Amino acid sequence: MAEDLVLEKCDLELEANGRDHHTAGLCQGRLVVRRGQPFWLTLHFTGRSYESSVDSLTFSAVTGPDPSEEAGTKARFSLSSAVEEGAWTAVVMDQQDSVLSLQLSTPPNAPVGLYRLSLEASTGYQGSSFVLGHFTLLFNSWCPADAVYLDSDEERREYVLSQQGFIYQGSVKFIKSIPWNFGQFEDGILDICLMLLDRNPKFLKDACRDCSSRSNPIYVGRVVSAMVNCNDDQGVLLGRWDNNYKDGISPMFWIGSVDILRRWKTSGCQRVKYGQCWVFAAVACTVLRCLGIPTRVVTNFNSAHDQNSNLLIEYVYNKFGEIQKEKSEMIWNYHCWVESWMSRPDLQPGYEGWQALDPTPQEKSEGTYCCGPVPVRAIKEGDLSTKYDAAFVFAEVNADVVNWIQQDDGSLCKSTNNSQTVGMKISTKSVGRDEREDITHNYKYPEGSPEEREAFRKANHLNKLTEKEETGLAMRIRVSESMSMGSDFDVFAYINNNTSESHSCRLLLHARTVSYNGILGPECGTKDLLNLSLEPFSEKSIPLRILYEKYCECLTESNLIKVRGLLVEQAANNYLLAERDIYLENPEIKIRILGEPKQNRKLVAEASLRNPLTVPLLGCSFTMEGAGLTEEQKVMDVPDPVEAGEGGQAAAS
Repeated sequence: MAEDLVLEKCDLELEANGRDHHTAGLCQGRLVVRRGQPFWLTLHFTGRSYESSVDSLTFSAVTGPDPSEEAGTKARFSLSSAVEEGAWTAVVMDQQDSVLSLQLSTPPNAPVGLYRLSLEASTGYQGSSFVLGHFTLLFNSWCPADAVYLDSDEERREYVLSQQGFIYQGSVKFIKSIPWNFGQFEDGILDICLMLLDRNPKFLKDACRDCSSRSNPIYVGRVVSAMVNCNDDQGVLLGRWDNNYKDGISPMFWIGSVDILRRWKTSGCQRVKYGQCWVFAAVACTVLRCLGIPTRVVTNFNSAHDQNSNLLIEYVYNKFGEIQKEKSEMIWNYHCWVESWMSRPDLQPGYEGWQALDPTPQEKSEGTYCCGPVPVRAIKEGDLSTKYDAAFVFAEVNADVVNWIQQDDGSLCKSTNNSQTVGMKISTKSVGRDEREDITHNYKYPEGSPEEREAFRKANHLNKLTEKEETGLAMRIRVSESMSMGSDFDVFAYINNNTSESHSCRLLLHARTVSYNGILGPECGTKDLLNLSLEPFSEKSIPLRILYEKYCECLTESNLIKVRGLLVEQAANNYLLAERDIYLENPEIKIRILGEPKQNRKLVAEASLRNPLTVPLLGCSFTMEGAGLTEEQKVMDVPDPVEAGEGGQAAAS
């Protein structure tokens, strides 16, 4: 009788598998592979070699705390002669004496997560069990049978593998890119992403069902959307928008996701203070890319927050052009969310592809602060019954703005000037290039097109279908060329009289600081012209000077000033409202590499900027992000003082 087959060791072939599965950055002392694709395993036996005629090898792969074959979280499979599509299989590829080379395959719909792989070796009636090791299984956008399959290699590199990118902020007329370190392959991030899944309330309520559902990117995307904010759970980030961040870190100070996720883990899953929309979106992008779901951060300029689903954002002003009351329904200068690529077998054909997911806590969805995934195509078509949260996202890009002027007797008069269009310059980083791509056409048909009107009809967006009133007067706000932080500058109310009659009007101009989510701050400039005469077929440009000394103390970290003009023609009871958000540019940070970069040699980088203010700066430091930097290297102090108009610099090695 043959003696027992004894396993000496199992080689998980980290280098080969990491290369084949595009997980080399994650395979540092552990095996990380993508589902639906074979991976290598080498078994070293001692005493004697494996003999197919007498030895039986059976493998077991389990995930989650309560694995079961019915839930898809447990698989038992024997050696077979060929790979079986869509199933757990193990095939002998080579045998050299007591060394057995195998290929293991996983189904393209297996739950993602951490697995334990075991082997039962039996000879006749005797058998032994061995734990071969652990591996982490991810979604696979390279596998055509996976729900996240993406057929462009360039797009897979951008949306799954790229660890750096840009997020777009500013205003619709001045779009600014900020670099972001997603860092999904940095040390410890994969473990934190798996921990995030294990802290979600659905796992805590029914772990078996939750782990089984992790086969579905729709489910995982929804869980991540909820867990990036902490409103219902032990989620990652606490949102705050009141410019009071002393007990935490200002949302503007983050330049990457890695520090946020590590803080969440080391604090025992205590919420990290603080986040705003682009921070929530960027962290969600890191987690989803890490798990293998193609994801990108998207910015929508002039984004509506419609609470009552009537697709209208209504503002009431007094006769001086001052807003009457702040309200939760507002237009944000910009709002960020993510799009993830996946199939939607739960919906009608044509709704696969990019799905919008919004982790910023705004409204509850099925009792939880999350949003999506909803097909971007469904938003374009006005199909508001589509899962999940189509109506809310449709309003973000399509709501109509109505401005009312309150009269002395309390009655309301509608402004005839359409001053703001919701859902403009929807932006994401281009594939393979550090440039902005405009994807508005994915969300909206061309303005005025029959397809747009059909989408509005389907969405019952009645206000958009009514013809707009046209008057002979028009007004818009124009800006001067240079508007940088620390400067004085002019803005202009540009008024057209397109009628054959003269008009006598009153013009009120106001400038106020504003946060990116539409919350107004103090006034920093005003002008009131009681008797403005507009000649027939004439144009007038009225300047308003905005001084640094007026806005310096009240400008928020958003660097935004809202300029609003109200033109009142009392005789005709006619009101025109125009507004524009102005972004003040910060000075450019320049990074210079000193010496020639060489592998395994210390590199020195110098960061510098010019102080644009009229006063010296004290206590300045640069914060850096990047793989391989220690915590000490990430912060560089700048020698005091940085005089007005002078440059400050610091070097790191």
